[in-house]
Amino acid sequence: MRAAPDRTVLAAALLALAACTVGPDYQRPEAMAPPAFKELAGWKPAQPREAASGSPWWSVYDDPVLDQLERQIDVSNQTLKANEAAFRQASAIVAEGRSGFFPVAGVTASGTRSSTPTGTSGSSRSSTRSSSGHVIQNSFDAGGNVSWVPDIWGRIRRTVESDVANAQASAADLAAARLSAQATLAIDYFQLRVDDALVHVLDQTIAAYQQSLEIARNQYSAGVAAQSDVITAETQLENARAQSISFGVQRATLEHAIAVLMGKPPAEFALAPAALATAIPVMPAGLPSTLLERRPDIAASERAVASANAQIGVAESAYFPDLTLTGSLSFASAELGNLFSVSNSAWSLGAQVAETVFEGGLRHAQVAAARAAYDESVANYRQTVLSALQQVEDQLASLRILEQQAAVQARALALAREAVQLTLNQYQAGTVAYTNVVVAQTTALGDEQSALTILGSRLAASVTLVEALGGGWNEAQLPSLAEAAP
Repeated sequence: MRAAPDRTVLAAALLALAACTVGPDYQRPEAMAPPAFKELAGWKPAQPREAASGSPWWSVYDDPVLDQLERQIDVSNQTLKANEAAFRQASAIVAEGRSGFFPVAGVTASGTRSSTPTGTSGSSRSSTRSSSGHVIQNSFDAGGNVSWVPDIWGRIRRTVESDVANAQASAADLAAARLSAQATLAIDYFQLRVDDALVHVLDQTIAAYQQSLEIARNQYSAGVAAQSDVITAETQLENARAQSISFGVQRATLEHAIAVLMGKPPAEFALAPAALATAIPVMPAGLPSTLLERRPDIAASERAVASANAQIGVAESAYFPDLTLTGSLSFASAELGNLFSVSNSAWSLGAQVAETVFEGGLRHAQVAAARAAYDESVANYRQTVLSALQQVEDQLASLRILEQQAAVQARALALAREAVQLTLNQYQAGTVAYTNVVVAQTTALGDEQSALTILGSRLAASVTLVEALGGGWNEAQLPSLAEAAP
């Protein structure tokens, strides 16, 4: 009458052991996130804009050339290909860890035919005698074996948990690398367009200087100006031409960098000059707390914490004994036809328990190392969050201050252009020296260049803010267990 209850108790005990998983369960560590970004206080961006749902983040710049360039990054960028291969490797490691849940089975089979001299012991009824007087014998055997190490203490479960977290971190690293490449290309592209605009300004300046030189020559021919005015005008013209040529070096370098980002040799890529965008879109920053879910580098760091937490359980499982279950079934016969008959079979079942009783503190040291690695990953995660918050604050401050500077610079440029025209008229009237013209033109050129430099800095800050906010990425895009190990 007690057999059934005993079986129930035994089954319950086995289920309890199977459900046992040593080590701490993961809880996401807290990270410091203020209620709002400081640099947003009192500032309303002139053109706040966010990419439409399903559209890439760079669509806010309304630049078809940039759109075409950005879309080639996923196709040919070699850094992304390396990160994608690293994710596939991490996924394979998850599958490798999951294989530990299952038994290992093997099969063997062999057949031999031997010849022995007549009269040698060991002959059987199945043997035959050859014409040379030797005894010919056949021997066949086949069998299979299986072994299984039940995951009683959760070592395999914790290993798979760690591997899945690493695979998710690798996926986040891939997203971060993609975003970084996209942002770098956009910044390089806008800087190249700034160089195009600067060359355009210098071309206009060269034309204006050419006219000033003609005025100086006419004044000298009329005897109302000195030859030094002509020489000064010629010097100013040649300096402007040299400055225009110098921008070719930086433009070529940027063009080469864009080609490499797209995975192309620089010799196979060229970008024609074009106008520079003047609109500066500013992506809404949102709340600092949402940044934890929008940055792939933060997600990768957090997944590293989860992986380190699981490794504590892996280390602690070494304190407990391992149980190995084995079984085998084999057949042996001198005749192939009845090899698999019951009379020729042999089987075995067994269980083995192994426990280390002394290892000089190895397991204690391994657990301590795993806990220290976890603490390190938590600190790295929190530092990543702080760095992300700093990057957002930096770019918000840059955009706010550069917007103010651009407004002041625009007024200064308008005044400088007016001063050039007035001074040139006064020189033609003979009321001022040519040095006044040179000073006014130099000031105007400097203001033109400063205005374009500020515009380029604002565009770069806008792109960097998009990158700092995650570029539309979300933590929900991380692969699940099934996706991490298909």
